Amino acid sequence: MRAKVKFRILFLLLAIISVTLGVHWTPKALTTDADELSLGIIAAVYFVLLPLAYWYCIIKIGEQKLWKMLVIFSLSSLVARLSFPADIAHYFEFIAWLRYPIIGVLLVIELYLIATIIRGLIKVRKVKGDPRVAAIEAYNQQDEKALAMAFLVASEPTNWYYAIPRFSRNHPTAITSINLLSAKAWHLCLMLSACLLACVTSYLLLVNWSELAAIIVASIISLSLVMLVANHRLSKHYSLYLLRDKLVVNNAIWGFMAIDIANIAHLEPGIKDKHLAENELIIGRGKHTNITMIFKQPQDYFGGLGQLTEKIHCVHLNLADPEKLLEAMKMQAADKAA
Repeated sequence: MRAKVKFRILFLLLAIISVTLGVHWTPKALTTDADELSLGIIAAVYFVLLPLAYWYCIIKIGEQKLWKMLVIFSLSSLVARLSFPADIAHYFEFIAWLRYPIIGVLLVIELYLIATIIRGLIKVRKVKGDPRVAAIEAYNQQDEKALAMAFLVASEPTNWYYAIPRFSRNHPTAITSINLLSAKAWHLCLMLSACLLACVTSYLLLVNWSELAAIIVASIISLSLVMLVANHRLSKHYSLYLLRDKLVVNNAIWGFMAIDIANIAHLEPGIKDKHLAENELIIGRGKHTNITMIFKQPQDYFGGLGQLTEKIHCVHLNLADPEKLLEAMKMQAADKAA
């Protein structure tokens, strides 16, 4: 596991433990010095420890933008507003003021998603490849924000493109498949069940606060059903293929690379233990990889549905048939030479 992924998981665990213990130990009233001391320690965890951990694990190690620090401060303020004693919690009342703007934003998002879905369904009928590839080709020479936004907008048409077999009937044939857990049928059933459970749970948690917000959030979560089906079909049928002058590598639907073929320095076949390359990008299940791809120039790896972009110098793959990739690259080189 790469260092960036380890630190993301580390921060997530720290945040979950800190908030859970903090809410449990927060005094209901400040009646003694011990209560004040306890609240002071909890506040320090929320507004000092967690932001510092977020800065180090996500911003520094993960190489993300500094403005994302707003995420952790907003989360800490929300937890403080909901769990601190009343005479302290009112200082965080501004979070409550955001109630109706938040509902308004959710409603706008809902309408935007509906419009995007309709527009995406119209566009993907005749698409011959992943819509994300077109987004990268159009915006790769512009700034990072434009590319991230283009990738995000292309994600919804991508979900429908892969979820409905008729839409992807003109898709380029896969060279071979990457050994991915999400290609298994039982994994799809498990994820669909979890999504339905999340829909029901979110509705029950929010309905007493706002029925409208509960309906909106539950419906947004339900859209993940399409993405989960797309994730399965993409992993099973289209994890590795050629499209125009790019080799497309899909780490399920969550991670994506569109590699310029001209920037592939060479391919190194052979079994390699994953622990020998734990700080490098590894795609595929199992204890070993069976082919390594080294680049002339760093290539973009779009993790987290395109919102966590990294520069990658090489990638280790566990393929069902690595020889087919070598043959495809040789044929591609021969075609260019001709």
